[in-house]
Amino acid sequence: MAQRARRPRQSETGAEKFPVVPATDDLTALRESAASCKVCPFSVHATQTVFGEGPPNARILLVGEQPGDREDRAGRPFVGPAGAVLDRALAEAGVDRALCYVTNAVKHFKWEPRGKRRLHQKPSGRDIEVCRLWLEAELRSVQPALLICLGSTAVTSIFGGEAKVMRDRGAWRISRYGLEALITVHPSSVLRVVDPDLKQRAYADFVADLTLIPPKLAELQ
Repeated sequence: MAQRARRPRQSETGAEKFPVVPATDDLTALRESAASCKVCPFSVHATQTVFGEGPPNARILLVGEQPGDREDRAGRPFVGPAGAVLDRALAEAGVDRALCYVTNAVKHFKWEPRGKRRLHQKPSGRDIEVCRLWLEAELRSVQPALLICLGSTAVTSIFGGEAKVMRDRGAWRISRYGLEALITVHPSSVLRVVDPDLKQRAYADFVADLTLIPPKLAELQ
């Protein structure tokens, strides 16, 4: 039988510093509540909160970093270039994205202006900690069998400081929520590789990590 996520507890630090997350397992109610969250300072510059999406009973939950420019405008996770890489890699690995719940560790686009462009800024540890209550609410609601950590921000949110992407990628580890989690890179890292041969290798390595999902899921049947 699949292992179930433990019920995360609300932070006791105070509502003025952390979001007030409704005590509900209903994803629609959580999404609606998150839409008005303005706790993190960069939320006022984002177009909107980008909550997760997917089946409410998905057995696989993928966690990325934060919304990008395209996601911020669309209000949906992984709909930009990195999302296209993820879709293709999941398909090649034998995983149907439509059956996965996809979200990010941080729900707002953190950026800085560069001319007419909005350039991504990496979330800080504080940003990750503040937004983790929303991720925990998603875990509580979906109750997935497996977690997939895409990149260092996701790994920090799911493991704290107990795991590192490049040291532990391609490995299953027990997360702070009692669920087995696969650690791999964020698909945007493939896009950043300039050399064509190295880019092809980076993509192949990413697919190889994701091919570990179907057999692990079969073990939990």
